[in-house]
Amino acid sequence: MTFVLLGIVVIAVVWAIGAYNGLVALKNRAAAAWSQIDVQLKRRHDLVPNLVETVRGALEHERSTLESVVAARQRALDAHGPQQSAAAEQDLSRALGRLFAVVEGYPELKANQNVLALQEELTNTENLIAFARQHYNDVVGQYHTRRETFPINLMMGSDFPTREYFTAPVEAQTVPKVDLGGIGKPRPEA
Repeated sequence: MTFVLLGIVVIAVVWAIGAYNGLVALKNRAAAAWSQIDVQLKRRHDLVPNLVETVRGALEHERSTLESVVAARQRALDAHGPQQSAAAEQDLSRALGRLFAVVEGYPELKANQNVLALQEELTNTENLIAFARQHYNDVVGQYHTRRETFPINLMMGSDFPTREYFTAPVEAQTVPKVDLGGIGKPRPEA
């Protein structure tokens, strides 16, 4: 009888150690995944000044567009945590989108190899950022599931706080309104 009781205690202790270590591993994986997002965001932030400098001379009269990109980049650099970063990065994406729309109107810039290379690099970086965000959110989901599972939730302390998901701001989650009512009708004369 003593050996059975001792065996149960040993199994419980081994399970508790494994559960705790698993939670520590997920906590560290979430931190590492966030670091990967930071690496990709830094890469993006480093590319923006190069792009602005490359197009600055040709777009001197588009100063407000360039200034909005620079200001959005600074807000993105100053952001902390997933929620602030998500909002700031969305602003930067909108500003870059406006810049690329302006560049489209200038054939000499559209053909400029430096601009094309920077656009391609930013596109690749955006893809890497999207992957890193998805990976981070997946790991955070696993972490939250583990830390909320019974009986782990009873035995853990404050060493395992919740983590924020990297989500889009509320305004980015609304579906844009598209009006197709004018399709098939002739355009009014200008």
